[in-house]
Amino acid sequence: MPFVKEMFHVKQPMPAFLFVMRTFNLTQAQAQRLVCKGRLLIDGESIYNPGTKLEPGEVEIVHFRARSQGQKPLFQTKDFMVFEKPSGVLVHPNTMYTPYSMLDEIRALHGENSNATHRIDMETSGLLLASKHKKAENFLKGSFERKSIQKSYLAWVDGRLSKPFSVDMPIKVNQDYSQTKHKVFIDPSGKKAHTDFKPLYYDETLDATLVACYPLTGRTHQIRVHLFHVKHPILGDPIYGTTFQTANAYLDDTLTQEERLIQTGATRLMLHAQTLKFPYGATYFIESKVDFGGMKELIYPKEKRVFNT
Repeated sequence: MPFVKEMFHVKQPMPAFLFVMRTFNLTQAQAQRLVCKGRLLIDGESIYNPGTKLEPGEVEIVHFRARSQGQKPLFQTKDFMVFEKPSGVLVHPNTMYTPYSMLDEIRALHGENSNATHRIDMETSGLLLASKHKKAENFLKGSFERKSIQKSYLAWVDGRLSKPFSVDMPIKVNQDYSQTKHKVFIDPSGKKAHTDFKPLYYDETLDATLVACYPLTGRTHQIRVHLFHVKHPILGDPIYGTTFQTANAYLDDTLTQEERLIQTGATRLMLHAQTLKFPYGATYFIESKVDFGGMKELIYPKEKRVFNT
């Protein structure tokens, strides 16, 4: 497990946040957040006030300990790294019991102050940009907010697409999962969302099209919901393009591989983060080396799959 509980010795009285700062080489804000989450324990009891005075003696701290699986960056400078994230791997651990995430690789290489600078859905593969230090993290996260970082994706979708098109439909976060498991949906009251699409290749045998996707905004599940909206869901998508029962089974981890193949057309989401273009002194253009177009062997035959579009 990446989160471990470890015993530490306090040699002299000091505030809790200061002890955490010195022990893990963290900033004051990072140390205060750790304490506020109850991860510093005295006699087995969590304390939540960063200013609590620690007396000499033993304390326990629950902290993230990176455990690499040997993945190396595709590209790096002294300030940032770019990884090829596999499908099925989280960017950050979503609980203290997540066995592995990309954060393990990032922190194993460059320590506590390195971090992923954006999110990619667990089942989406492809390029992940990570900072090596806080200054780079702040700049790159700000670049995403300022939309000065351009991203493109590749997707295998159900059916035939032959001409470039755009979807300019607002997206709203779903607050009621009783009727649909969609995390977001198209709604006039939602936030502006725009994606350009360019078909690259149609496989007649599979009745599937490889599409280049260019999101001009960064809404949650934007590409997925926009392609679902035009009735060409991404193959392997267990949420958009399936029944309520299928989506629920997937989220409950009870959907079998065979059921997923039939209901979605693949056992993984067929979406891949293909390129990144961004300024960091120079302008960088980085392209994935994964042959995602060649992954069509993962797609279930068209006569065997069923969709709910």
